[in-house]
Amino acid sequence: MQRRKFLTGSAIGAAGVALAAPALAQSRIEWDMVTSWPTGAPGVDDSARRIAARITELSDGRLTINVHGANEIVPAFGVFDAVSQGVAQMYHSVPAYWTSKSKAIGLFGSFPFGLTAPEQMGWMYHGGGQALYDKIYGGFGLKGFIAGNSGPQWFGWFRNEIHTLEDLRGLRIRTTGFSGEMLRRVGVAVVTLPGGEVFQALQAGTIDAGEFIGPWNDFAFGFHQVAKHYYYPGPGEPSSAEEIVMNAAAYDALPNDLKLIVKTVAMSASEETTTDYDLNHAKAVRTLVKDHGVQLHKVPDEILAGLGKATQELVSDLLADSDPLVAETMASYAKFRNITAEYARYSYAAQMNARTQDFPEA
Repeated sequence: MQRRKFLTGSAIGAAGVALAAPALAQSRIEWDMVTSWPTGAPGVDDSARRIAARITELSDGRLTINVHGANEIVPAFGVFDAVSQGVAQMYHSVPAYWTSKSKAIGLFGSFPFGLTAPEQMGWMYHGGGQALYDKIYGGFGLKGFIAGNSGPQWFGWFRNEIHTLEDLRGLRIRTTGFSGEMLRRVGVAVVTLPGGEVFQALQAGTIDAGEFIGPWNDFAFGFHQVAKHYYYPGPGEPSSAEEIVMNAAAYDALPNDLKLIVKTVAMSASEETTTDYDLNHAKAVRTLVKDHGVQLHKVPDEILAGLGKATQELVSDLLADSDPLVAETMASYAKFRNITAEYARYSYAAQMNARTQDFPEA
């Protein structure tokens, strides 16, 4: 009797599994990820594809992400609208591209003389950044996570040396986001271009100087072939965060475990992508100098001082912005920046200075 009951129960269980299998197959979800990067672009395209593959793998294929480079479905600067409108379900890009949507968005990517990559993540995780990010992006029907950082940017590639603020005035320089607003305030003619178009613009002379991400990417794009003077640091972008952003309705429709997978993959990508950039930027600089005759220059103090003054004016304007979300986000960012910058002089900055002085290049 007991055996018969067991067999009966097993038969019912098997039938239940058989009935559940089609439902499971139907629950599989396939998304398109559009990116702002040419396929194969070092770092950025690598990161987008790694994130997509990891979500697919961790979900056992229940959420499959197909990656499309810039211009395969939409242009590089079209990904925000495409995902907001449901043309695609996810994009990989940088917040610096979307300041025309809301000035506050740029703060989640980079800000002149602002947060470093670890500090940026600290603000998002512990300083209220994610809640503000959700509030602003939610207004466009989007849900996103920061998913990596390319680290400190360089000031850019120049055909000729620069020494004073006067040397910058009137130059056509490619940059994005608040870095561009800072440069406009000192008389630069800022040009915003997708990364894949910067080399051609430099080569054709339609821009006088430009930056994209940093040595690793810039080397791969060949900027050193048309401009030999490479300036550091890039005060306009002490870090540059990358993001994965989803159509909010598509994200909300996911079961909770898949939402957690997406969030966790973004968090792990933040560390992995940032350290990937740190190493490859360092390797690229050595190659650019030793094998390609690139001349490295520190941005002159007069220029840094002028850019710092322009940034102080920019901060004041954003704190007084008529959009309360812009003012709130700037205040939150500035508060976090000030406390971490105060401590950094005793920690990271002090350690870096000590290492440079006591242990010179091997």
